[in-house]
This record gives sequence, structure tokens and C-alpha cells, in this order.
Amino acid sequence: MHAFDVLGDPVRRRILELLADGERSSGDVSAVIRAEFGISQPAVSQHLKVLRDNGFAVVRAEGARRLYAVDSGPLREIDAWLDRFRRYWTPHLDALATEIARGRRARRRDRSDSGSEP
Repeated sequence: MHAFDVLGDPVRRRILELLADGERSSGDVSAVIRAEFGISQPAVSQHLKVLRDNGFAVVRAEGARRLYAVDSGPLREIDAWLDRFRRYWTPHLDALATEIARGRRARRRDRSDSGSEP
């Protein structure tokens, strides 16, 4: 399965978001996903299996629990592929950062100007 096919599913993207915050048990992942998407525990397990089989997640046993974590390898590959397209949005993001900084400086200047008046 191609990486974008794996990430094209909103449930799998959400699972990766949860795992990005740190290792989580399959029960924890299942509870969140079931509440947010209204799917069954076996369906969540199937999504975890797809992530695991395609290298996006790793699992380790801790007693009876299964703990999942992100495997960054495929994400680095996606990042490398996206690198050729960054030129389309990087200048716009840089310009946005400049405008935000100008706005902050102007607000600080306005506050200091209004604070010095009697």
C-alpha cells in the first residue's frame, strides 16, 4: 500500500496524531477513535494493523497490553517526497511570518505610545 493510501484515511491519520503524542495502548486508541468516529473496536484494530503492516506504527507487548507508537521512517520518506513542493508554500509562509512580526511590533509600539501619555 502506498504511503498516501495509508494516510488518505481520516481514521488512520487520527490514530497517528494520537500516537505522535506518545506511546498509547490499543485500548486507549480504540476508545478515542470509537468515540470520535463511531466505529467498532475490530475496525479500529484493523486500522492499527494497516498502520503497523505499512511501517507507520510499531507495537510492543507489555503483559496483556499492546502499546503502539509512531515509526517515523515512512513519515521521513513522505517528507522527502514533499520537499520538491515546498517551494510553492515556503515563500508564502515566510511572508506570513514577516507580517505577523510587523503586527506584533506595531501593537507593542502602540501600547508603549499610549502608556506614556498622561
